[in-house]
Amino acid sequence: MTEPTTHTVDVPGATLTYDVRETETPSDKRPLFIFGSPMGASGFQQLVGHFTDRTVITYDPRGMERSTREPGSEVAVGVHAEDYHRVVEAAGLGPVDAFGSSGGGMCGLHWVVAHPADVRTFVSHEPPVITLLEDSEMATKVNADIVDTYQRDGFGPAMAKFIQLVMHQGLLPDDYLARPAPDPAQFGLPTEDDGSRDDLLLSGNLAMPPFEPDAEALRASSVRIVPAIGALGEGGLARRGGEAVARLLGVEPVIFPGDHGGFAANEWSPGNDPAAFAAKLREVLTED
Repeated sequence: MTEPTTHTVDVPGATLTYDVRETETPSDKRPLFIFGSPMGASGFQQLVGHFTDRTVITYDPRGMERSTREPGSEVAVGVHAEDYHRVVEAAGLGPVDAFGSSGGGMCGLHWVVAHPADVRTFVSHEPPVITLLEDSEMATKVNADIVDTYQRDGFGPAMAKFIQLVMHQGLLPDDYLARPAPDPAQFGLPTEDDGSRDDLLLSGNLAMPPFEPDAEALRASSVRIVPAIGALGEGGLARRGGEAVARLLGVEPVIFPGDHGGFAANEWSPGNDPAAFAAKLREVLTED
């Protein structure tokens, strides 16, 4: 694979930065667009390195890493979906296969309905679609509480609540918000408020209006949609979201190795195997 070329595209409210990695020899395989939300391109480097047989596109969501976001500009599922379309259009490489993880897996469900000509196969990996969950009302309240905590108390207290939510397994009980707030220090987070309020997860993704997938449009789409979940993290909110999307489409979710971030091994998840994850993704894409 050649060295990536980096490009920018101006869109309403932001300037998006994306990378294109081309194969050294011509390939008959469709380009692969890999993205997350709010995770930027750097989080997928280990996965990208295993796809040397096709052109790969990655990008930084608006407001993340190298991409800018105008203060006060809207962040919503539909906005991110339009950004995916604009990146593929600017790269001139469509139609693509696509892998969207976490918020990317959720926003991609809007993209494939709005712009089906952009995509042939879309793998939606652990999308946190809380509107499809049995405890959706409580999950929506918990998200709102985290956002309110961020605006009131800053990064540490809000992120501690987010980590507590991610670690929770199973349905959220009715008394979830009545429980004592977690101590940021126990997660190695700052306890002092530095005054910043620009964290894309806490001020953007979690604050987005709840997304209700268009079940009829997804089932009728020309795009092959593959709901995917991690082998680990059973009962977690994101995995339950992937399972719910699979039920919505009437299919079984594909199980990928590792946890919610199984495409990367790091200090938090040293047991993840990016090579095995890439092999599973290649298998899924080959089935098209």
